[in-house]
Amino acid sequence: MSFQDRTQHQIGQIDKELSKYPMLNNFEKQTSVPKVYAFLGLVGIYFFLVFFNIAGAFLVNFAGFLVPGYYSLDALFSASKVDDTQWLTYWVVYAFLTVFESAINAVYWFPFYYTFKFVLVLWMALPQTGGAQIVFRSFIQPVFSRFFSQTGSTAANLRSQADQATKPHAM
Repeated sequence: MSFQDRTQHQIGQIDKELSKYPMLNNFEKQTSVPKVYAFLGLVGIYFFLVFFNIAGAFLVNFAGFLVPGYYSLDALFSASKVDDTQWLTYWVVYAFLTVFESAINAVYWFPFYYTFKFVLVLWMALPQTGGAQIVFRSFIQPVFSRFFSQTGSTAANLRSQADQATKPHAM
């Protein structure tokens, strides 16, 4: 399969995914611009702005809050606890990243900092990559696990207490 064939296949997959949204279908009908090209154009402009640090902090934080925030709300309204754990882990790791970033004033020390941070935030947020879980298990858990032991600690019982508090009481 050639590069052009693979690219066309990926564009087809993106178009198929975008077709699920009626607003994008209406946009395509009204403007005669294929929705996949409009989407890829916006993504390209977004990456350009982040790469050249034109509002890089805002755009990276926007990506770090908007998409995970949406999926976190979706997880809260779902019955599954797996997605709750995934997004809770993301927010803990994102908070540590933000505190660490502020403490060392990273943006002044690293060229193209927001480009790297954007890639890191995407990697952490995408469920397919499991990046937040990897960072948590590799760095945060080894350091803080001694403060949250599984026996007799508040952390061990916190989830069950929260579940008990939110259950409807029988009358």
